[in-house]
Amino acid sequence: RHLDVVPNTHIQQRTMSNNLTMKSLSILTTLLLAAIQSHAFVSNNAPTFQHAIASKSRLSMSQSTSSSDIKKKTTLTDETKWRLRLLLNDVTTTKGKKLNGQLFVLEGNFIEEEGYEPPQGTFKELNRSDATSNDSKEAGDAMTLKVSRSRWTLSEDPNDKKDGLWIWGLFKEPLYPFMLLQLETKELKIGSINKNNDDDGETQDSIPPLKLYAQITHIRNEEVGVELKPSNLNVRVLERVQLPGASVDLYEEEAIGSISFQPF
Repeated sequence: RHLDVVPNTHIQQRTMSNNLTMKSLSILTTLLLAAIQSHAFVSNNAPTFQHAIASKSRLSMSQSTSSSDIKKKTTLTDETKWRLRLLLNDVTTTKGKKLNGQLFVLEGNFIEEEGYEPPQGTFKELNRSDATSNDSKEAGDAMTLKVSRSRWTLSEDPNDKKDGLWIWGLFKEPLYPFMLLQLETKELKIGSINKNNDDDGETQDSIPPLKLYAQITHIRNEEVGVELKPSNLNVRVLERVQLPGASVDLYEEEAIGSISFQPF
């Protein structure tokens, strides 16, 4: 009788070979499952990714639109146009007629002159082509004054001449709570008066030149820029006093109405 004896080394090698095969199959199976899951994840999330891109695009457009809607800050330069509304009372015409509650409109820019402290400058009227006529109702009720001379100056309290605290470095920049505005107007033709009901007797009435003054509350708003508050309007009246051997011109300010400001 013969017995086939298999050496232990051959048995161990065959066992190791079987184990390697099983491990390989297990690894391949794991990789296959991972690939399937990864594909399913990408497929399920592809629309979400596209939606994210679209959302980002809309956000960018929204930011662009909102930035274009941001208004420029109002300034005392030629970058900002201002509409001045002057409501005058008890104005006497050259023919002696009294005007009460008459609205006048001025449109222009506050132009600052360089090199002055405190800041100051002039008011420059707009040309008719630059002026607006959107407020047709107001335009029909209002007259347009013409300015011959103007001057504005930013000021601390005009009744308190002491140096401001900004000089001592207590503020980053000067604080001027007031604007002192002076306007000298040209004669304004306002209509005709026919004394004898014929063309030869027709004479034209007018508003004489006026010297107007106002102390306006001036605010620097961080969001909107310069704000000018409505204020009282005065007219300067000349009174000549005769003294022995000389005459003295005295000016007296009288209340004549109000003034308001609107940037546009």
